Amino acid sequence: MVQIGYTMMCEQRAPQDLVTDVVLAEQAGFDFAVISDHYHPWLEAQGHGGYAWSVLGAAAAKTEHIPLMTYVTCPTVRYHPAIVAQKAATMALLSDGRFTLNLGAGERLNEHVVGQGWPSVSVRHQLLSEAVDVIRKLWEGGYVTHDGRYFQVDSARVFDLPETPIPLGVAVSGPESCRLAGEKADVMVAVEPRPELRQWFDAAGGSGKPGIAQAGCCYGPDPAAALQLAHEQFRWFPAGWKQNAELPNCVNFDAASQFVRPEDMADQVPHGTDVEPYVQAVKQFVDAGLEQVAFVQIGPDQEAFCQFFVDTLGPALRKEFGPAS
Repeated sequence: MVQIGYTMMCEQRAPQDLVTDVVLAEQAGFDFAVISDHYHPWLEAQGHGGYAWSVLGAAAAKTEHIPLMTYVTCPTVRYHPAIVAQKAATMALLSDGRFTLNLGAGERLNEHVVGQGWPSVSVRHQLLSEAVDVIRKLWEGGYVTHDGRYFQVDSARVFDLPETPIPLGVAVSGPESCRLAGEKADVMVAVEPRPELRQWFDAAGGSGKPGIAQAGCCYGPDPAAALQLAHEQFRWFPAGWKQNAELPNCVNFDAASQFVRPEDMADQVPHGTDVEPYVQAVKQFVDAGLEQVAFVQIGPDQEAFCQFFVDTLGPALRKEFGPAS
């Protein structure tokens, strides 16, 4: 069965609005909610960059049953994995077990801010692999000392741990990250609807484990205006992950996407009120072997999108894919 999620997009909404939004999403019947963990927005036009973990704590307090996830957190440069282990455990307790920690190798956009440079992609995967080991060890309880290739931990202990283990996901984009995820993660986080990602993940030990993805959209009564808004705030997205992970700041994304036209995005981003493109956006990920898809509603009108989900989109998705398990 397919689960449909909602995205709290820190880059485009103020922190207090994100908490209001996730309450609306829970009331609308979304199956889960994810939150982006950025220091900077992708484009200046998005205009926000609140701290995801503070928002998560408030979201846990304001909601009752909707599962919450990071999508995703990088535990290697901006954060030390020992700190990620602690705050994820705290979130699991505050949410009464509704939290999943999804991790990734990060983007320069967010990680360069601490002045530690930006390693090559192969080194980033090595960093992530070691970080996962540190987090897992700290979640076992007791004092941990770790003298690794990239990270040191000196007699650290996470005192407040949930009784139930926290699910841990890893973002994938190619064979190396799929191998890492298959070996060490409980969840695969896919950045594109490519069946080979699922195949590589399964071959590395991920068979039977869930896969999750995101689909951008821009609901609005005027399709042309919705597409224009999607272009204004999300024209960086079509460049692909290899470029998006490497650019350092908003000005660079503005420059890199300056020649992208609204019509270039028309087939990639569902927009307006026609439900079929939204259903097809989910279907491409389902066909690629994923079971959970979180929509990103572009722009400020989150309440209208939630109502669209209640009235039209949710029923259409349930008809196509069946009720969530």
